[in-house]
Order: sequence, then C-alpha cells, then structure tokens
Amino acid sequence: MEPIMTLVLIVSLVVCAYMSWNIGANDVANAMGTSVGSRALTLRQAVIIAAIFEFAGAFFAGDAVTDTVRKGILSVDFETVTDDFANDLMYAFIAAMMAAAVWLTIATRFGLPVSTTHSIIGGIVGVGLVLEVQHDTSLIDWEVIRKVVMSWVASPLMGGLLAFFTFFIIKEAILEAKDPIARSRWLAPVLAIPTFFVLGLALQFKALKGFFGKAESEGWITSKYDWLPVKENGSWNPMDPNAWFPINSLILAGMISVIAAGMLGYVLRNYDFKGEKDGFHGVEKIFVWLQVITAAYVAFAHGANDRSNAIGPMAAVYQILSSGGELTAKADVPTWLVLLGSVGIAIGVMTWGWRVMDTIGKKITDITPTRGFAAEFGAATTILIFSMPFLAVPVSTTHTLVGAVVGVGLAGGAKAVDFRVFGKIFASWVASLPAAGFGSIVIFVAVASDPIKLLVVIPIALAGVGYVIWKTSGDEIYVEDALAEASVKETGAPTYFELFHTHAEAVNKTVGHMLTAVNAAADGKNPGKEIEATVEAELHADNIKNDLRKAIGSGQWSLLLRSEDFMEMLSKQDRIADYAQNVAEQLSFRPLYDNAEARAALKDMGESVAKTASLYEESVTALRDLTLSGYTRAGRERLGDLIDRVNLAEHEADLVEGRAASLVFTEGDDDALAAMHMYRVLQRMDDVANACETAANSFLPLVYNN
Repeated sequence: MEPIMTLVLIVSLVVCAYMSWNIGANDVANAMGTSVGSRALTLRQAVIIAAIFEFAGAFFAGDAVTDTVRKGILSVDFETVTDDFANDLMYAFIAAMMAAAVWLTIATRFGLPVSTTHSIIGGIVGVGLVLEVQHDTSLIDWEVIRKVVMSWVASPLMGGLLAFFTFFIIKEAILEAKDPIARSRWLAPVLAIPTFFVLGLALQFKALKGFFGKAESEGWITSKYDWLPVKENGSWNPMDPNAWFPINSLILAGMISVIAAGMLGYVLRNYDFKGEKDGFHGVEKIFVWLQVITAAYVAFAHGANDRSNAIGPMAAVYQILSSGGELTAKADVPTWLVLLGSVGIAIGVMTWGWRVMDTIGKKITDITPTRGFAAEFGAATTILIFSMPFLAVPVSTTHTLVGAVVGVGLAGGAKAVDFRVFGKIFASWVASLPAAGFGSIVIFVAVASDPIKLLVVIPIALAGVGYVIWKTSGDEIYVEDALAEASVKETGAPTYFELFHTHAEAVNKTVGHMLTAVNAAADGKNPGKEIEATVEAELHADNIKNDLRKAIGSGQWSLLLRSEDFMEMLSKQDRIADYAQNVAEQLSFRPLYDNAEARAALKDMGESVAKTASLYEESVTALRDLTLSGYTRAGRERLGDLIDRVNLAEHEADLVEGRAASLVFTEGDDDALAAMHMYRVLQRMDDVANACETAANSFLPLVYNN
C-alpha cells in the first residue's frame, strides 16, 4: 500500500473510532435510560453495566462478515464495479461516517436520543446522490428510504401501544390489588414467561446471528436456519426447514422462559418484604430485577447489531484499500477492526452516555421499575417483530424505546408526559436523514476523492467539532460530576414527589417542635429551647424547598403536572412551617395569659393543629405512593380520603379555637394585654391548620384528573 493511502487508512480508522464513540454515547440510552430514571440502577451502575454488555455484544456476537453497503440503501452491481467507482465509494463512505458522527455528536450534546442507524443511512443517501450524478447511474433504493420514514411513526406507535398495555396489565392485576406484594409473588413469575420468551427469541434472531453463521461455516450445526428465520419465502409452520420461527428457537426460548420464571418464583416465595411501605415499594423492587435483565439484553443486542453501523462502511473502505480497488457485496471484518468498534462504543458509553440516559429516564415522564420494565418489554417485542424477514423494516431501537416510554407515561394520563421534550426528540429524528445527508455531501464534495484533500478536510472537521464542543461547555456537567451523584450502594436520586414528601416530613417536624413550645409555655416553663428548635426545623425545611425548586427549575425531571402548579403546591406546604415558626416566635414576646382553663384550651388547640398537620403528612405519603403505584384507583381513593380527613381535622381545630377564644375574651378582662397575646397565638395556630387544609386541597386535581 502506498504511503499516502496508508495515511488515508489511518484517517478513516480515526473516523470509524469517532463514529463508534458516538454510537456508544447516544444509543446507550436505549438500554439503560429507563433503569436510571426508575432508580433501578444508579447512573454509575448503568454506565458500567452498559459498557460491559455493549462491548460483549459488539465483540463476541457481531457478524464476522458485514454488508459493504449497509441496510441495502445503495443498489450496486458488484460484478461490474469499476476501480474508479470503488475509489469514489470509498471516499463516500468515509464522508458518510464523518457526517453521521458529527450529527450524533450534536444530538448527544443536547441530550437528544436519535437513531445511529438512520444517521448513517442519511449519510449514505447524501453521498449516493452525488455518486449518481458523477457516474450517471441510479444507486439509491428509495423503497428502503420510504420504509425508514414509515418507521418514524410505526415503531414508536407500536412500541408505545405494547408498553401501554403491558403496564395496564401490571397496574390492573398487581398494583390495584388489596395486597400488591402477595399478588406479585405469584403473578410476576407468570409475566416473566412471555418476557423471557420474547428475549430468548430476540437474543437468537438479533444478537446471535453472527454466532450461528460462524457455527454453520465451521460445521458445528447443519444450517443456521435451524435457529434463525429464513430471509424470504418463509413458512409459519415451525417444523418446516424454511420456517419464520424455527422449532429449535421456539424450544430454546421456551426453556429459557420457564427456567427464568421458576427461578423468579422461588426467589419471591422466600424474599422478605418486611419494612416495605404500603406494598408499592416492594412491588417495584420485584420489577427492578426484570427491568435490569431486559436492559442488559438490550445493551448486548445493541452492541451486536449497531457495531456494524460504524465498522460496516469501514470494512468496505479497508477492503478497497487492501485489495487495490476491489469491492464485493460482503467484507470480512478483521478482529482488530471489531476491537476498535467495540472499544469505541464502550468508551462512548462511559464518557457521554449519561446525557441521553437523563433525557429518556427523567425528562419525558416519570419512570418506575414497573413502567421501565413495560417500556423495555414493549420495545424489545416491537423490534423483534419489525426485524423479522416477513416485514424487514429497518426500525430504530431509539425511536421504539422513546415511543414505549411515552406509552407508559400516557398510562398515567396525558399530563404525565412532557410533550415539549418529545417534540424536540421527534424533530431530531426527522432531521437525522437530511442533516447527515447534507453533511456527507459537503464533506464528499470537499474531498473530491483526493487523498490529499481528505487528509486536510477530515482533521479540520474533527478540530472544528472539538472547538465547538469546548466553546459551548459553559453549562457542561462533566462526566465525573454526573457519575459522582450516585454511589454503588444506593438506588439513585429520589423523584420530585419523594423530595416533596421529605419536605413534608421536615414541615411536620417543625409543627411538632411548635407544639412542644406551646405546651411548655402553657405549663409556665421556659419555651426558649423549643422555640429555637422550631426555627432550626423551619430553616431545614426551607433548604429542602430551595433544593427542590432548583431541581424543578433546571428541568431535571419531567413533571406529572405543570412546573408552576408544582411550585404552588410546594409554596403552600412550606407556608405550614412558616406559620408554625411564627407561633413559636409569638411565644417569646411575653408571658401567656395566666389562667389555667385558658392555658388548657390553648394546649387543646395545639393538639388539634398537630393532628391536622400529621394527617397532612399522611396525605403527602399517599401522594408519593400514588406516583409509585402508577396512579391506581385505590391510590387515588386513599389520597382523596386523607384529604377529606385533613379538612375535617381543620374544622375540628376551628371549633377548638372558637371555644378557646371565647374563654380568653370572657375571662381576660383582668389582664387584657396578656389575653390579647394569647388570642394572637391562637390565631397563628389556626393559620397552621388552615395552611394544612389549603395544601392538602391542592392535591385534588391529581385525585380526579387521572
């Protein structure tokens, strides 16, 4: 090989590595985004697991031979290929890889999950148009492009429907049960059977195609079609040699599903859920296992399949360079090239993968393990169906999983999905083909099939991308900071409703200190320490409130309701602590009215207010559990009942205040200033109870509008 062409090979390998890195950085969210969003895995755990399974799938299960023209986009007559055409096609593939990689970098930078498959298709279409003009021929198979465009709607829609109905079954059969843990002990293994059956088929048909091809070539098996579906003219009879679903694959998938269901049933029968509150946490813990298993499968299958998006074109480039211009329909993939693509994907996962995980896991909708499992199962089933030869539609894992996430979000009502985020994602899908296509045209025309120009244009393009990323990194969250948020021992950051509940606990603690201060003052003791404790508790509640406001304001989560409505709920809850602090501060102004009966009435008022606040905290607990349970009828009924009890408790506090105020004004003529002071304390305590009622009533839309 000439020295100049050796340099071309080196530059093309750099582009291939850059493309592989982008595949790992963007597509890893397909596997792990929902697991991070549901807190089944921490971000650190997800990145590590994804890197391992992506690498394993890419290196061990990818095809040893790849199509030189990916996805059949270009119709090339390989028997009549000239050296000039092969040379132009080589530079075209380098331009297509570079353009697709740049587009993926842009999308990943903004946390947008796009399809790497469709990006490389767009790049190939772009250079294909130029090649058609240069060689006066017809190359692009527009029927394949039509299928790709159709898949923008078909795969997300089907993935969303399957995920919606999967979660609906879980919700109705398990989460709505009186004892959801008892129901899930026997029903979760039943649900595991179809889950692992689909995963068993998908593992064979999608992830192990290369393994069965190698097994056939080396004589381990008679025909790979004993395990894989034939490519055309198939039969629905699994016993036929040309079956769509060969009997061997069905038996193996069935064995996997039965064994997995049996193991899960055994574990659940012996697992102690003691301490899991109200059942839903225990149920979600069960589905954590199923979700992580499906996520690991998706990562493995993704690595096995999408590796070729990077090294498929590169294999063609290497074939042309090493053979002196020869191009065939298939190209052997050298082990070192497999390693390059596999390592590139793994490094992409570990460096920028968290960006798109955050979008899929947190910004579209709330994800719990049950929802995450439903989304992963819906996506895996959809991809399996569309990839079968009798359909052969090149669907995107990204599109399908995003549709599935939206589907499980809609199971909680339209408000549960942030359609602004989904709109941006869909726009990026539509932009993938033209963006990558236009970029590949620009690069290909600039290179002009000249090795010298290639050695100038590609490094300039790479330097330009690096410079833009550096210049726009002012709001960058560096990977070490992103991963530092989660320790290996914990299950991830809480949802905003869980933080809301934490704030409610701090508010109720403030009321508790207030009550102790009131009782001390009524007993004639110095309430100074409890007044100080009340102030400190209110400050702690304020700090939690401020952290929660920052999280909501930064768009860290997708909300079940508008952010301004949630902020209003938070403000109303915080007002309870503010009034409690004001009661404590009132006690420090002067001694209370020195009348035993009046002071006893004041203590009664304190107990009534504390009861109202305690019931309010219970209602926030019910609200938190409602979000974990998938907004079940039983959960909404429980929340509605607690809101009614808060209102009733506030009414009872009003009656106690009325009796106490009447007593103070009737008996307080002998010390009017002290009596008036006690009345102000009663009023401020009534404000606490009123604030509890107002805050609880703000939850009513979540009770009746889902």
